[in-house]
Amino acid sequence: MAAASARVDLDGKPIKPMQICMIGAGGFIGSHLCEKVLAETPHKILALDVYNDKIKHLLEGDNASFTERIQFHRINIKHDSRLEGLIKMSDLVINLAAICTPADYNTRPLDTIYSNFIDALPVVKYCSENNKRLIHFSTCEVYGKTIGSFLPKDSPLREDPAYYILKEDESPCIFGSIEKQRWSYACAKQLIERLIYAEGAENGLEFTIVRPFNWIGPRMDFIPGIDGPSEGVPRVLACFSNALLRREPLKLVDGGQSQRTFIYIKDAIEAVMLMIENPARANGHIFNVGNPNNEVTVRQLAEMMSEIYAKVSGDAALQSPTMDISSKEFYGEGYDDSDKRIPDMTIINRQLGWNPKTSLWDLLESTLTYQHRTYAEAIKKVIAKPTVS
Repeated sequence: MAAASARVDLDGKPIKPMQICMIGAGGFIGSHLCEKVLAETPHKILALDVYNDKIKHLLEGDNASFTERIQFHRINIKHDSRLEGLIKMSDLVINLAAICTPADYNTRPLDTIYSNFIDALPVVKYCSENNKRLIHFSTCEVYGKTIGSFLPKDSPLREDPAYYILKEDESPCIFGSIEKQRWSYACAKQLIERLIYAEGAENGLEFTIVRPFNWIGPRMDFIPGIDGPSEGVPRVLACFSNALLRREPLKLVDGGQSQRTFIYIKDAIEAVMLMIENPARANGHIFNVGNPNNEVTVRQLAEMMSEIYAKVSGDAALQSPTMDISSKEFYGEGYDDSDKRIPDMTIINRQLGWNPKTSLWDLLESTLTYQHRTYAEAIKKVIAKPTVS
């Protein structure tokens, strides 16, 4: 690890060691961010979460430099009086806590709204009242549907980037009707963004808002029946990985025609580190963090993952690797979706000089290698067990 005195920010100024209160540190993003902070900086972490499985290797490992600089606090921020005290002890608060699986937006809209808006209110309040800087994780879903999706299907304007590229300071937020409860997540996230922005404008809160565009990689979500509930429905990467591991067809919701961009978690964490250590450049900004070069339809993603997993596992791909399923059957009533999610990268490139590096093929190969190594044997044992009638 480089000496603290040698660390400088993008403007050449020394970076002082800080104490970071990371809410949701035990999740997918939090675990990767904890690793990066501990490995490359002298900063300390107060890790808050209800689970710590994904960071146990940092809490109980042999590296004393890590274990001495991270403290885990088992906290549910909905109702824990310790929250304000831990925020007061910190120089920076990073809020990652959220329900963020689309399968929950329809079936658990109340929990979704509470988790992403109501539960975040004390975090924003304590940061504002105690003059603590806040990095808050939002979502690319706040953009909703693109303007282009409302144009006639044969309109040449659909090809004009002005109608589908998503810009932090220009693009509107377009959601479906109230009965389409899938938008409960996006709406809650947008409302907390507006509150944070207002706290900055009126009360001087120092903030940065992050809008992730499909960050994927090792430790994302769970594999149903192995390290998560058997009936659980994780996000697309883990859903497809689970099917590949079980040698089942990958289910394409409404034909898999939605288009998405995907970014490797390690690239995205580099962007977050720049935000952490360059407050003068990051404060007051909303940042898209994605890879516009890695755009595919969900069907193309399934085909690519099938090909890569065959290479990684040594197993032949299924003759029929995918199957179509309706959104109603897969997600239930109230599902709706955006057509495309392509981030404009102007602001983050200008402020932090950051661009993603990893191609979709490379990030999928790395991730599926991890998935196979971690889960293949466990899946085989589950499949081999006789079913009880």
